[in-house]
Amino acid sequence: MKKPTTLKDIARETGVHVSTVSRALDINGRSSLTEDVIQRVRDTALRLGYRPNRLASALRTSRTMTVGILIPDITNTVFPPIVRGMESVLEPLGYAAIIVNTDNVPEREHRLVEVLRERGVDGIIHAAAQRDDPYIVEVAQQGTPVVTVNRSIEGSDIPGVVNDEAQGIRLMMQHLYDTGHRRIAHISGPESFSTGQARLRGFHVMAQELHLDIPPQAIAQSDQFNEAEGRRCTALLLGEGWRFTAILCANDRLALGAIASLRAHGLRCPEDISVTGFNDMPLLDLIPPGLTTIRIQQFLVGQVAARLLIQSMTDPGAVPIETVLPVELIRRGSVAGVRD
Repeated sequence: MKKPTTLKDIARETGVHVSTVSRALDINGRSSLTEDVIQRVRDTALRLGYRPNRLASALRTSRTMTVGILIPDITNTVFPPIVRGMESVLEPLGYAAIIVNTDNVPEREHRLVEVLRERGVDGIIHAAAQRDDPYIVEVAQQGTPVVTVNRSIEGSDIPGVVNDEAQGIRLMMQHLYDTGHRRIAHISGPESFSTGQARLRGFHVMAQELHLDIPPQAIAQSDQFNEAEGRRCTALLLGEGWRFTAILCANDRLALGAIASLRAHGLRCPEDISVTGFNDMPLLDLIPPGLTTIRIQQFLVGQVAARLLIQSMTDPGAVPIETVLPVELIRRGSVAGVRD
């Protein structure tokens, strides 16, 4: 059996020192070397079939060059562009991502975090955080760098990348108002998530600014951000007896469920009731009637989160606690003027 190629073998072939070979093959250690040396070492390593020993490297540097990524729902199409954004930053730096799915279950989330820590990940990007999560706060305090995405953990100093929730709701409420809607219902997100609470708060604030009379029965709170909850909450709203002309939903999946529920009750969107979402998941423009929604910068969210995590590993004191990204109103066919 052929012995594995070592750094000494490459050094002997190229005529440079072993430490030079090590730096040439390390993405983060090449700054002091010329391009000619780097290319010569890499070409030789490739020709000799060199494969780095990650275990030995981890023991030497205390880094595994892996990052854990927690997402709440692997079936939600909003997350692939976010993860791609993370990988666009992590991969060129030599990091590999380990992606785990929490299903929004705290016990499962905590168990998976322990699995990631046992694997020795250098940091965690958390897209499934609860508003109140002392366990994750403790993980961060014990030395594992953590950055949250889309959601934030209240009362903690864990850095987070969030979207401008208040501005998104403001834009959507104003659009509905300008289209003639005055009786607007709301399907809010789960109160355990910062996104659900922030969007509900934005709904109340904007309703006051527009002088809209929104009774308690105009709001239905979902237990999860999915289509089944959108259907359930829409049925509740219809059963309350308060006549509304539009439903502002806290995310796109709730909105898709709402449209399905309206159809099941013999109502059309947007002819009878307009429906809006939040996030702008991929392919929404292909689903009739086309969902009017708030677009978050999904790829950029992932990129910013990954950059913050890398910075947390090297200079944690310079990382901002909250980074807020702008949002955009996307007009499609699910909103129409109010019928007489």
